[in-house]
Amino acid sequence: MTHNSGPTSHSFISQRTRLHYLDWGNPEAPPLLLIHGGRDHARTWDWTAERLRHDYHVIVPDLRGHGDSDWSSDGNYNMMSFVFDLSQLVDHLDLGPVSIVAHSLGGAIALRYTGLYPDRVQRLVAVEGSGSGPAEMIAYLNAPAPQRWRQFMQTRRGLARPAYRYPSLAEAIARMRESNADLTDEQVHHLAIHAVRRNEDGSFSWKFDPYIRNQIPFAMIGDEVRAIWAEITCPVLLAWGQRSWGTDPELDGTVGRFRNARTAAFSGGHWLHHDCFEPFVARVERFLRTDQ
Repeated sequence: MTHNSGPTSHSFISQRTRLHYLDWGNPEAPPLLLIHGGRDHARTWDWTAERLRHDYHVIVPDLRGHGDSDWSSDGNYNMMSFVFDLSQLVDHLDLGPVSIVAHSLGGAIALRYTGLYPDRVQRLVAVEGSGSGPAEMIAYLNAPAPQRWRQFMQTRRGLARPAYRYPSLAEAIARMRESNADLTDEQVHHLAIHAVRRNEDGSFSWKFDPYIRNQIPFAMIGDEVRAIWAEITCPVLLAWGQRSWGTDPELDGTVGRFRNARTAAFSGGHWLHHDCFEPFVARVERFLRTDQ
């Protein structure tokens, strides 16, 4: 089937919050969810969705507090709220069993969801969603509870200030360029225009809720997460970038926590679907077709 149009925009309700998702059409095809990472948005998957939409019914949500989804009313973004939202979307659209390709925070969400509802997921690609995260995150989550809570409170007070505003779209694009030098001019422009909203005074701000930066002090880590992974029955592909902060799932022992997992290394950084698009999508296509 030939598709010439872009995705259609839709919403659903989860935990009293309106959440947005894109539907790339082809509803008669097998369902495929693409889930973005933290401080990102659904349009980060546009190039991947364009490639896969001919063989799959591609659905791409904006996580709560991101993109065109509403912000959490209390500013809290704990992992299980994200997992509940994903469950709500799969049930709302009656997608299961569904295949999932998910990046970073999205990968962590998808891995937990798949462990809780293994019969609802057919195949799962997690792009740097199974690791422990950047060094500062590891240090925070392993700190004593009183220290974590005090840091949480202090950080949250700072985030209550008005978000930084860029005087022009060009300055927002330049800031995104600074954060990922691997992006092409086309990529950075496309990602930036979908990442910002224009304010009443004509300035531009990022769409994501600043409170997302505030690490929850009671996040589930360690043995609890691994116990959920152990419940996953579908084939899992753990992808990672050799120029990212992520570690090799073979060397750090992560792959052995799953019943049926394999790994794939790429020469890119954290955003494999941008940094090394062709080899990444080719590997995803092969895995979705053959489990290998």
